[in-house]
Amino acid sequence: MSADAESDGPADTVRHISGTGVPVRGNDIDTDQIIPARFMKVVTFDGLGQFSFFDQRFGDDDEEKAHSFNEDRFRDSSVLVVNANFGCGSSREHAPQALMRWGIDALVGESFAEIFAGNCLALGIPTVTADSETIEALQAWVDENPDGDIDVDVEAETVTYGETTVEVEVDDAQRKALVEGVWDTTALMKSNKNAVRETAESLPYVETDD
Repeated sequence: MSADAESDGPADTVRHISGTGVPVRGNDIDTDQIIPARFMKVVTFDGLGQFSFFDQRFGDDDEEKAHSFNEDRFRDSSVLVVNANFGCGSSREHAPQALMRWGIDALVGESFAEIFAGNCLALGIPTVTADSETIEALQAWVDENPDGDIDVDVEAETVTYGETTVEVEVDDAQRKALVEGVWDTTALMKSNKNAVRETAESLPYVETDD
């Protein structure tokens, strides 16, 4: 995996990501499937990645099921290729946290639940979209070329794999935040701490230390 890491804004810019792909097929894959609720009883997100898609990967007796996240050929993949309405259901931020800690740096799919996409953006993870025919062709290529790189160009809104380049869509607000390095709201606030302090001091109901 490789990703641009410039610093035009308070956070690293995310203009371009490259890595091998992993397909997860199916529409309406919700956040409970991405990370079951029982694994959310943690103080930090550390170690959450190993539980990604746990109930889709293992049975009641911990026997392995057929799932791309169990396949060695996809073990180091960083671009997740999915279908429609991925990340629907509850708004749990643990879902993109788990995927990030598994090693996912970008998602390409037909569509994403709005809150899930927002939670991905908060981690600097782009969620780019294309029509079902384009996604199915990409998933088929990934199956045949597990070691092949997928290049996600957030700024140009293209995805390149093999000899093929396709146009994708990136939400305007997401594209701006990633390309300009303003996707990390905490870093953004820290970089504007003087302005925050001045605003706080101007408010009669906020007490500030001298």
